[in-house]
Amino acid sequence: MSLSVFFTPIAAQALFPEEGFFRSQLGHVFRFYENQFPTWDKDDKPQLAIIGVEEDRAAVHNQGSAKSPDAVRKHLYQLYQGDYAIQAVDLGNIKAGATLTDTYAALRAVVEELLADHILPIIIGGGQDLTYAQYLGYQNLGQKVEVAVVDARFDLNQESSEHVALDSRSYLNHIILHEPDYLFNLSNIAFQTYLVSKESLNMYDKLFFNATRVGAIAGRMDQSEPLIRAADMVSFDIGAIRASEACGNANAMPNGLFGDEACQIARYAGMSDKCSSIGFYEFNPTYDPMQQTAMLVSQMIWCFIDGFYNRKQDTPLLPKSSYIIYRTTLENEDHELVFVKSKKSDRWWMQVPYFGSRSVNERYHLVPCRYEDYQMAVTGEMPDLWWRTHQKLQ
Repeated sequence: MSLSVFFTPIAAQALFPEEGFFRSQLGHVFRFYENQFPTWDKDDKPQLAIIGVEEDRAAVHNQGSAKSPDAVRKHLYQLYQGDYAIQAVDLGNIKAGATLTDTYAALRAVVEELLADHILPIIIGGGQDLTYAQYLGYQNLGQKVEVAVVDARFDLNQESSEHVALDSRSYLNHIILHEPDYLFNLSNIAFQTYLVSKESLNMYDKLFFNATRVGAIAGRMDQSEPLIRAADMVSFDIGAIRASEACGNANAMPNGLFGDEACQIARYAGMSDKCSSIGFYEFNPTYDPMQQTAMLVSQMIWCFIDGFYNRKQDTPLLPKSSYIIYRTTLENEDHELVFVKSKKSDRWWMQVPYFGSRSVNERYHLVPCRYEDYQMAVTGEMPDLWWRTHQKLQ
């Protein structure tokens, strides 16, 4: 299948400077769909692909976000690359289909094709309901998927109905209830408690999902790193950033992440060996007269790319000589907790065993964690992350 059927070319003359780009700017390094759709073979295959999605019909109270891809491109390609060789392509924009379902089908097909070709999609939306289509792109991979969402809210319908219409405030219902079920874990990062119902929090607890308040990571962004590192796909709602830093969102609020914190999360996602797609959603140029938010989103994408080209390649745990194993036994427990530390990156993981015959080929599930989790285990206390993962492996 040719991906070209889903895309329209970017308007280079309107977006790019007349004098062109300097040699080290991203605009000089990327390949673009301007006149002819980019093609490649195994020798010149890109590692990253920018995808714009001009769809905002289900972006609740945020119509206008369909214009965000080109607004971001205008600033992204004027940034300078780091000290590495970038292999990346901009495939252009997926236009809104005749129906929302058509747009979702197009994005799903593109994500699925790129993942199969080991090319990482960087999606610029559009409403965050597009996260559902991003997720559907993983359906035929034959594996469980972990999702990380950076959002001030839980985008769940609080009635938890099985027949909720799909939009940017209910797409998680559709991910959680999707059949076949290939969702292993869901992490919501930087939520604000007064925007989340107790019913939604209770649902997360019952399903053993992870939820981290923005106050818990304020000034301590490393607390979010293991959750991002565990995710196969990341969805970032620009509304999670405070209005003073990113006003380009009709639902912008006074509290939330700072701009540099959003960039740090994006870089964590880029550095994760496991992350295979990321989406930046809900940016609305209509509310961004000074183009401050467009610049911030472009810098977040730059940070993701920088993280990608600084990956340590220390997952899975091979060779064993590159790791240090720590073992500890909890009081009144008949099994030990095993922690693994990478000599390359100083990052930590926990081994959560498969009890019984759940897995024939694996003896344990490897969970990214923090040094603090190891310290907690040494004092005799069970880390909450270990327990939640264990429950999901039952």
